[in-house]
Amino acid sequence: MRVLVTRPAEDSLRTAQELAKCGHQAVVASLFETRIIDGPELQLEDVQAILATSGNGIRALARQSGRRDIPVLSVGTRTAAVARAAGFSVVIDAREDAETLATVAIAHLRPEAGPVLHAAGGNSTLELVNALAQRGFAIRRCVLYELVEVEELPPAAVSALRGDALDAVLIFSPRSSRLLAERIREAGLANSCKRVLACCISTRAANALEGLTFRKVHIASHPNHDSLLDLLQEPACLAGPR
Repeated sequence: MRVLVTRPAEDSLRTAQELAKCGHQAVVASLFETRIIDGPELQLEDVQAILATSGNGIRALARQSGRRDIPVLSVGTRTAAVARAAGFSVVIDAREDAETLATVAIAHLRPEAGPVLHAAGGNSTLELVNALAQRGFAIRRCVLYELVEVEELPPAAVSALRGDALDAVLIFSPRSSRLLAERIREAGLANSCKRVLACCISTRAANALEGLTFRKVHIASHPNHDSLLDLLQEPACLAGPR
């Protein structure tokens, strides 16, 4: 299957590699550019743990601090892998989403042990921060990067849609879903989605595809990368048009 991947460049590369292992071909057309927000070295002396909701947060944090001894609690195996590759010695993988990460943090950490740092992006929601604050944790939210939206649908996506050369698209968040729908409509390619399978990481992501009609919309059994890719192996997907 030819699969559209719209994640930022570094994340798209990893997803493309996983797709190739499964026999699929990735069409990479990033909808976001990652911009690291540089600043002075972070002061982490009193921080008991780091919360990471994306690999971008870990990469940005690693640029602003040489500390690798502070435990990292991450969302998803991919973010955990980035943390380990960056040299963090203790990494706990919450595997699912921000809600699960909050549950894991409450189970492993104590409010009186010190602040918890969230390596956040500029558009990160406050659900995680609020959930822990309600349990008495002091949360230090550091915005270390931002995802800047592209102004038009990337040429690779335009070419694949216009040439009827896509089988599926992977959608990793409600924000990317909304942006993809907007850029497809602006490019006048809404009708080209009718033979494409939309694989969504959550119901919220699926609902954000407003105004587009896909061949089918499937939602991952769990809100993580592996479950999303697993959708491509389901009989209903494999039996679709090529």
